[in-house]
Amino acid sequence: MQRFILLLDLIDDLELIRQYEKYHESIPTEIQESILASGIESMKMFRFENRLCMEILANDDFNFAQKTKMDADNPAVQAWETLMSNYQLTIPGTPQGVKWVLANPIFSLTK
Repeated sequence: MQRFILLLDLIDDLELIRQYEKYHESIPTEIQESILASGIESMKMFRFENRLCMEILANDDFNFAQKTKMDADNPAVQAWETLMSNYQLTIPGTPQGVKWVLANPIFSLTK
């Protein structure tokens, strides 16, 4: 099992943030199916102010390059991404063409 933490900002507007959260109360079936088909087994999003944090748990075969290709070939995902881009901002330092940026783990404590 692989774990990834990704970060993204939303446009700092309470009404737009409310709309974004509303869309995520029930995502389209095609989007859910695409996520699961890529090898992602669990996806959670958290928000503080306009900063988003996403946790992805994926099987060992998952990789972002394959997910990106799958998404590019899926019209429903492309429509969803276009819609979501009305609410999202990249974090400074994010590479060109990337929205969600991977967080680097810097500490871990387990028993």
